Amino acid sequence: MSHPAVTTDKQDDIWIVTLDRPEVRNAVDSATAVALRAAFLAFEDDPVAKVAVFHGAHGHFCAGWDLQHGARLAASGASGGLDQLDFDAQDPRVLGPMGPSRLRLSKPVIAAVSGAAVAGGMELALWCDLRVMEDDAYFGVYCRRFGVPLIDGGTVRLPRLIGMGHAMDLILTGRQVDAAEALQMGLANRVVPTGQAREAAIALARQLAAFPQATMRADRESAYAQWDLPLGDALQQEWQRGKARIPDALEGAQRFAAGQGRHGGF
Repeated sequence: MSHPAVTTDKQDDIWIVTLDRPEVRNAVDSATAVALRAAFLAFEDDPVAKVAVFHGAHGHFCAGWDLQHGARLAASGASGGLDQLDFDAQDPRVLGPMGPSRLRLSKPVIAAVSGAAVAGGMELALWCDLRVMEDDAYFGVYCRRFGVPLIDGGTVRLPRLIGMGHAMDLILTGRQVDAAEALQMGLANRVVPTGQAREAAIALARQLAAFPQATMRADRESAYAQWDLPLGDALQQEWQRGKARIPDALEGAQRFAAGQGRHGGF
């Protein structure tokens, strides 16, 4: 679907999905959530697309759920459909309150984080596989101040990403986390100068897109699938996904023997 606050730019097999609501620092209202989900489902369904970059325009990634929108809903006695959202754990395409936060895609998404990535915006960044962060950007569970719960994966993905101790600090206090600390605790994967997150994320996306895709996606899915499994079961599902890629490995071995990729070259 088309929505003025969500645009996609296709650069060959790389998609850049941009959130553009500058008047509210790219906060997400109900219609924008639907449009974001639609954009990432279109990326998932495109047979050419390999990697997506998720970007916020005008210097901010996303300030979370649009509280001004929420205030208008409250004043009118409406919920905007939020209380009607249901979660089916078996549905990989289900709509989340912030839009794509409950989608389970088969392809990587990289967050290009500038300015504020707070509350639900932080949850959107956590949904991505990797986070490239500008040196003056920041994370924070800012919704702590207003009684807005984390319902887009924040209480699940944050502990899994950075550990329970760090996660409880952020979840309970709602404090700001700058880029240097985010990198130290593993919340950010890369820190780049201000204004360069988008291009750095696109460069990283091109690197991922150049790899043999079926094997990379199998390994990615195995890493996500192993969380709730006993060790033996986790190793078994890794093997089941990996053995299907053995022909790719043999073809790669031939390329190596012919001189490609020696000494760590890409």
